[in-house]
Amino acid sequence: MNRPLADVILSSNAVFTGLADEPGPASIAIKDNKIVAIGSEAEMKRYEGDHTKTYSFQDRLIMPGFHDFHLHIMQGAVALTSVNLFEARSENEALDRIREFAESKPENPWVIGFMWDAGFWDTQKLPTRHSLDRILPDRPALMFHAEGHYAWVNSKALEAATITRHTENPSYGSIGKDENGEPDGMLYEKAMDPVVRLAFDFSPEQKSNIFSHFLAYAASLGVTAVHDLHGLKNIDALDVFKEFEDSGKLTTRIHLWPRLTGDLSHARQLRDTYQSEKLRVSGLKQFIDGVITARTAYLLEPYADQPETRGETSFPHETIKKWVIDADKEGFSIRFHAIGDGAIRLALDAYEEAQKVNGKRDSRHSVEHVEVIHPDDIPRFKELGVTASMQPDHFAMSERGVYTERIGAQREKHVFSINTLKKAGARLAFGTDFPIDGLNPLMQIYRAVTRIDSSGKEVWHPHERITLAEALKAYTSGPAYGSFREHELGTLEVGKLADIVVLERNLFEVPVEEIPNIKVLLTIVDGKVVFEHAGLLAK
Repeated sequence: MNRPLADVILSSNAVFTGLADEPGPASIAIKDNKIVAIGSEAEMKRYEGDHTKTYSFQDRLIMPGFHDFHLHIMQGAVALTSVNLFEARSENEALDRIREFAESKPENPWVIGFMWDAGFWDTQKLPTRHSLDRILPDRPALMFHAEGHYAWVNSKALEAATITRHTENPSYGSIGKDENGEPDGMLYEKAMDPVVRLAFDFSPEQKSNIFSHFLAYAASLGVTAVHDLHGLKNIDALDVFKEFEDSGKLTTRIHLWPRLTGDLSHARQLRDTYQSEKLRVSGLKQFIDGVITARTAYLLEPYADQPETRGETSFPHETIKKWVIDADKEGFSIRFHAIGDGAIRLALDAYEEAQKVNGKRDSRHSVEHVEVIHPDDIPRFKELGVTASMQPDHFAMSERGVYTERIGAQREKHVFSINTLKKAGARLAFGTDFPIDGLNPLMQIYRAVTRIDSSGKEVWHPHERITLAEALKAYTSGPAYGSFREHELGTLEVGKLADIVVLERNLFEVPVEEIPNIKVLLTIVDGKVVFEHAGLLAK
């Protein structure tokens, strides 16, 4: 038998294959885009040829590539070149950062920012357009809240989008108004759309540049596969993704989840068009609700601090159920943004109804975020075969006191119930929701294993912590399963696609507080090195 000579051989005393709960010594041989052998370093010598690149990593961790189950590629790509306001602790501090950024980018027609959160500000009060007007009287400005479901804009942005006191609210969302009935600079949910469309009107060349930046950044963090979910702020870039794939420059696998609507012919067409190993339509996604801090998440009972509302759904219940039944019949996997307990229940009800109408199948639908859940709905994830798609760092991104005030003490007991869901048999899949959060997978891993809250000190429900191995699997094999790719991705096994990351330290041996700062040394996608830390040399 002709033994293939490997293109790359990686060896370490700490290889986490994802098949066991601890890393162990191993050597991995890669030929073309697949793992062809795994064994001892001595055994892998047989696969070594004159052109084989060999890396010996001693005690550094080799593991499957990180597979981000929920993000928004182009919005994230824009965020990488925008002003980040997450660290601001007052409105004035946010304004200082915006002003500095605007002065450094005079060529940008729009000033765009992400991640502000008034819950962390000294006043805890929402800003208005007037403060932005003082620093940016002549350039439109768009600042996305940390959760991405509302935005702070200036008068120039409102003017550009022709939003006035007479503009009606959209079907889902609202235009904030002051006591005189004038727009106050806050836009909620779909009310953001007219402004976002103008701010995100990029040329093909601009799209290529920002996408290229995203790919390099993802590779540097060990992210080898992503799920690009239709968002509130979409930027059409399928042609850019395809162009990169055709030219061999696509260094991250992309799973596309276009919008779930009543128009399935368009969805079928997209699914037929994009179906390669690197770029494919995996299913359909839609929003059921918003977020807790804006009180747009849909709850079963009223908000604790505003009893006149319990949020609302983005579409009527019956519409959502009909869309699910029709799409499920066509073999689509479906994913719903559902943060409030009312939204989570509606998503599960829709999936259950689809099973009754269409018959049971291996559908792998999922619920996104699963923040505030009613305990009665926890076992339904296993019963219905639904994935819990979660982003553990999200519970530390909102100021904990503000979050708890909104929902009250009773519901607070069932926030981000990661371990409870896992123990009840739910399949977990982790991601970041980038740019709502940073793209670094290790921050999500850190939160999942520590449950440290927004104070940086307190633990939020210690019983909801999971082990490091469980967290890593939720970031590798969990998303692979959620995209029907467990036979080729998610673990290190012979015959699987070679998507591999090497970290500078063994996560199983370091103090947990150091996990978020550990760097990536090497990232391999489809058997090719797509990121190599400066100074790391193969033999």
